[in-house]
Parts: sequence; structure tokens; C-alpha cells
Amino acid sequence: MADIESRVRCQLFLIALRLCDVTRGHATFRRQTIYYPIMQNKEIRLASRPAGMPTVDNFQIQDATMPQPQEGEVLVRTQYISVDPYLRGRMREGKSYIAPFEVGQVIQSGAVGEVMESKAPNFQTGDIVVGGALSWSLYATAKGTSLQKVNPNLAPVSTALGVLGMPGLTGYFGLLDIGHPRAGETVVVSGAAGAVGMVVCQIAKIKGCRVVAIAGGQDKTTYLLNELGVDAAINYKTANGYKKVNDLRQELGAACPKGVDIYFDNVGGDISDAVMTLIAPGARIPICGQISVYNLEKPDVGLRPQPYLLVSSASMKGFIITQYMSEFGKGIAEMAQWLTEGKLKFTETVVEGFENTPRAFIGLFKGENLGKQIVKI
Repeated sequence: MADIESRVRCQLFLIALRLCDVTRGHATFRRQTIYYPIMQNKEIRLASRPAGMPTVDNFQIQDATMPQPQEGEVLVRTQYISVDPYLRGRMREGKSYIAPFEVGQVIQSGAVGEVMESKAPNFQTGDIVVGGALSWSLYATAKGTSLQKVNPNLAPVSTALGVLGMPGLTGYFGLLDIGHPRAGETVVVSGAAGAVGMVVCQIAKIKGCRVVAIAGGQDKTTYLLNELGVDAAINYKTANGYKKVNDLRQELGAACPKGVDIYFDNVGGDISDAVMTLIAPGARIPICGQISVYNLEKPDVGLRPQPYLLVSSASMKGFIITQYMSEFGKGIAEMAQWLTEGKLKFTETVVEGFENTPRAFIGLFKGENLGKQIVKI
């Protein structure tokens, strides 16, 4: 009863409106937070499978009943929702490293929230938690074993979805375990202004590497140069579209006169085709994502990398972050230390309002985000 009474006391404000200035890294956002009354729940379902670029019509927002936690579960009030490119793969049928969403299913992703009621050991009302597969809903239940507590004194709780969460860990393990950076080497990072790319750029600099960042837009390349301290930044966009492979290759060649020792691939497509022709002997290529092809309806046909890998005795390896789950604690601890020391910075693009979650997700594929894209409820 104590947990239920606490929930009631916390929610009797009905709808409270709070405006505050919150600084995240080097970006300041004006936030508006809405607290929904008790027993009001909403959820977002996959209404249809996207054909090409997703649209808001592929999603359905509807009222839902308030979930009740069972033994071993907690009730979570969602505070932040993570939108990530990999979710696009789960919206199509077919085999992948994770099961696809069914049409009509509530979408799930990483989320941070407050425990409103607990029937699980080690969790109590008021705890802030993060889960990797929480529903896109205002309230959700989850097994205690699938959640981790978030320490709000360590960093803003939203960082559990970014620099100290899945994107940060992806950059950390992908670069260090597959890339094996050594001081003086040249590291090229595509998608460098995204949540993963920013972490990779900074860890490479921490390890003494020369970093060449590729991003879309002058504002992003300026940020990478001035705020994150990369050595060179290439904008793959033009005033009317995208640069051609040959033009990208020329710019990259000028920025990487000794070749590319590590290419951290977040995007695939023409950008990766350009980089592959410049890899140095013994190059390492961690494949993290291929966002340029996620919305294509037909297989992408481009450069075949095998000749370049063979001639350069290079290695290319794809990875999934869950492969490193047993080492997450180590990664978070080291990145938190770098964050405390000022060696690691972060930026979040915050979209306000639960109903705007689909738009925030679609915005990833339009390059609307700088750093981690999250939705604040």
C-alpha cells in the first residue's frame, strides 16, 4: 500500500507545467515538462511497415490502460525515450540480429524513468532506472532484472541513453576492441556528429590519434572542429544534395595524406566507398551501422571492398553492442571518469512531447540531430 499511496501523492498535481533552462554538454535547451495525471496512459504502436523513409502514418498513438506490475516487476513513469537508427531494421520483416516488431505491436527502445511502484527486489519508489527495451508509453512495467539504476549525481539522467548508455558503449568498445587505436594513427569517423560518432572522435583523441570527422552540414562540422577538437572535418552535403564519391575521395585524401588507419563506419554507402580506397596497410574497420541504406527498398550496390582489404592486409568487422554486455560496467566507469575530468563532452538534441516520438525517430534519417536524439516526456 505504501507504494500505491506514494504514487497517488506524486500524481495529484494533475497537469503541472514547468519551464527551465537545462544545459547539456555545450548545448542549452528550453524544456517544457508535462506531468500527466494518474491512470492516464498512452502508447505508440507500429501501424504499418514503412516502405522507404518512415512517415508518421506508420505509427499509431492511442490511449492505453495503466499497467499493473506483477511479482518481480516495477511500474515506471517514462521520462526520456531514446530513438535510434537500428529501430528501422526492426520495422521490416526478415532475419536480423533482433526480432522485428509486429504490426500493431508497441514499439520498444531504451528509456529512462522513475519507479512508481515496485514488486521487485532492489528497487523502490523514486528510483531512476534505465532499460534497453521499455515500451513507447507514458507508463510501462518491466522486470527488475531488465533494469539498471541510474545515479543522478554522476551525470544528468538522460546520459544513460547517450554518452553513458548504449551509444557511448558502442563507440567505446567498437573503437577500442576492434579498432585498437595507437597514438599518431589517423582515424576517420563517419556519422561523426551523431551520438556514437561523437564518442568515437573523442576517445580517438584521448588515445592520441589524428581524427578526421565526416558529417552532414556546416553547423555540425564547425561543432566537431571547435568543440570536440577533431583535426579535420568534412561536410558530405552540398547546397543541393550530396557530394559525389570522387569529390569526397579528394577531400579525404587531402585530410589523410598517410592513409586511413582506422575507419569507424556508421553510415555505409558512398561515404564508405570513398574511405575504403584510402585505407592504409593494416587498417582496421569496425562496422557499427549503415544508416545510409536502412530506408532503401532494394539492395545497395556499390564498391566491393575485398580488393582494398586484401592489398592492405586490412580487417573489417561488424559488431553488436550486446556482445560486450559483461564489460559494460568497465566501459561506463572509464567514460564517467573522462566525463568528470572534462575529456569527454556530450550534446543532446531534445524533442519535447511524447506525441512527437515518431517525428524524432524520422528526424534521425534527415540529419536533424546533433549528438544524441532523445524525447523528453
